[in-house]
Amino acid sequence: MFKEQRHLFTSESVTEGHPDKMCDQISDAVLDAIFEKDPNARVACESSVSSDLVVLSGEITTDSKVDFLEIVRETIRNIGYTNTEYGFDADTCKILIALNKQSSDIAMGVNKALEAREGLMNEDEIEAIGAGDQGLMFGFACNETQELMPLPISLSNNLAKRLTKVRKNGMISYLRPDGKVQVTVEYEDVKPVRIDTIVISAQHDPEVELEQIKKDLLRHVIAHVVPTKLIDDNTKYFINPTGRFVIGGPKGDAGLTGRKIIVDTYGGFSRHGGGAFSGKDPTKVDRSAAYAARYVAKNIVAAGIAEKCEVQLAYSIGVATPVSIAVETFGTGKIEEKKIVQLIRKYFDLRPAGIIQMLNLRQPIYFQTACYGHFGRSDIKLPWENTDKAEILKKETKRISEEDEGF
Repeated sequence: MFKEQRHLFTSESVTEGHPDKMCDQISDAVLDAIFEKDPNARVACESSVSSDLVVLSGEITTDSKVDFLEIVRETIRNIGYTNTEYGFDADTCKILIALNKQSSDIAMGVNKALEAREGLMNEDEIEAIGAGDQGLMFGFACNETQELMPLPISLSNNLAKRLTKVRKNGMISYLRPDGKVQVTVEYEDVKPVRIDTIVISAQHDPEVELEQIKKDLLRHVIAHVVPTKLIDDNTKYFINPTGRFVIGGPKGDAGLTGRKIIVDTYGGFSRHGGGAFSGKDPTKVDRSAAYAARYVAKNIVAAGIAEKCEVQLAYSIGVATPVSIAVETFGTGKIEEKKIVQLIRKYFDLRPAGIIQMLNLRQPIYFQTACYGHFGRSDIKLPWENTDKAEILKKETKRISEEDEGF
């Protein structure tokens, strides 16, 4: 007799005071500030932090003027690094600005797509821009949670968010900005059945005792996020397992934009094309096409076409039309995957300008995504999380199924 298989899967998240996440927030704060004044700007802003230094680099093409120094300091200030005792202070850290304009060779292909240059694209129909780079992007959705995300990353992000909330509202006053979370979920085949392990490393003031930290995080963080039905007597908790976490943030480790791409997406549950998001305007398909792929996958699952769906898109620099579209439903699809691809081509315009228009991406909405995940966010409204295509996809799937059955 077939026995149901049990296995573990782990995802992690980090707080906004983690040095890599500091850099993501700085980069997206710059992008939003520029988009407030110039929605057509080209932005690829990279940040790095170490000790008491912030370096802002990359390529930005715009006629608008923004105060980069103040953007950096205000972002760090809002995160909570406002005390020299934390090893990093928004008001005293050094800032180096090293920004250039977008390469004219790249701009040529982005400004006018290959299809437009060869007369294969109606420029009156849609803005004739090409992809800002080659690459492949993945989008994913599954029915494990209400927001159609994998449970391990959903819980990890929510725990990290709660860790920041109890610090900022003073409920746990001795916490400092840096922190990491990890959640291991036990699955029975494809169904999550229990939490096996929770790991939290929270930066703290030097005088607080470890037992106090454990008690407070269990009561004020874990109990507020993790459903009690998923916890049992065998669930393991590792809270500040090194015993001490006083030195953190850029003082303890250097940070860099785009180094938490798995935290940003699906916690390793789905494949990743390798491109980071933060600091990039939507002509960069690393960002916009990953959002579009999530939008497509989420609508497919919301329509009931599949219980789990992964969408891959691929692009060539300077070309508008995707090189390829691929779908994987992991055996849960109600119709053939090639027919799902046909529906995607029919109802989703996945050219860069089509994505920008479809998801209204030329607006300053990016800073809010720089922490706690770009997908499955119930606390903020993001256009790629809409399921407005689900109904038409459901009707089309029913039609295709009836045709296949010969009705």
